[in-house]
Amino acid sequence: MLPLDELQQKVLLQLAREALTEAVMTLRLASMAAPSPALAEPCGAFVTLHEGKMLRGCIGHIEAIAPLYQTVRECARAAALHDPRFDPVTPQELPKLHIEISVLSPFFEISPEQVEVGKHGLMISRGVFRGLLLPQVPVHLNWDREQFLSETCRKAGLESEAWRYDAKIQAFTAQVFAEPTKREHSTPHAA
Repeated sequence: MLPLDELQQKVLLQLAREALTEAVMTLRLASMAAPSPALAEPCGAFVTLHEGKMLRGCIGHIEAIAPLYQTVRECARAAALHDPRFDPVTPQELPKLHIEISVLSPFFEISPEQVEVGKHGLMISRGVFRGLLLPQVPVHLNWDREQFLSETCRKAGLESEAWRYDAKIQAFTAQVFAEPTKREHSTPHAA
């Protein structure tokens, strides 16, 4: 399925924006048909909401169990209304929010030495504890590989050095794309 072409990316961003708006305004999400066969393929994805440079919500599905377009719509809704780190998005915030989508590859086991900052996302787990960080996170925070591994352990609720001895380390790649940083507010033209 990866990589998505530019048109597919635009369609997913539009679907995410529509789902975000619908969810915030009505607290519901109407069903819809697949916009194209490629976007109907099951795939994991995350939707991240930013207000300026600040994170405003991020929710994803790591498993490829639903069609990609559906996953993106559901994650946009959940990022706005159900990220436990934030209050629900209000209608007044909608114009200020910027959407980023990360479409995930399948997960694979990886050794700590093989982890490449900027290329891999990580999921570290032990027992019922599991933490995930997207590939763009260590780049934005200027982390090296060891810090990336340690912070993923912390996100899992594990001690920061768990990656060194008994935690399971899995990696994935992601195709990351976003709305333009400055949304244009134009009035629709009459046909």
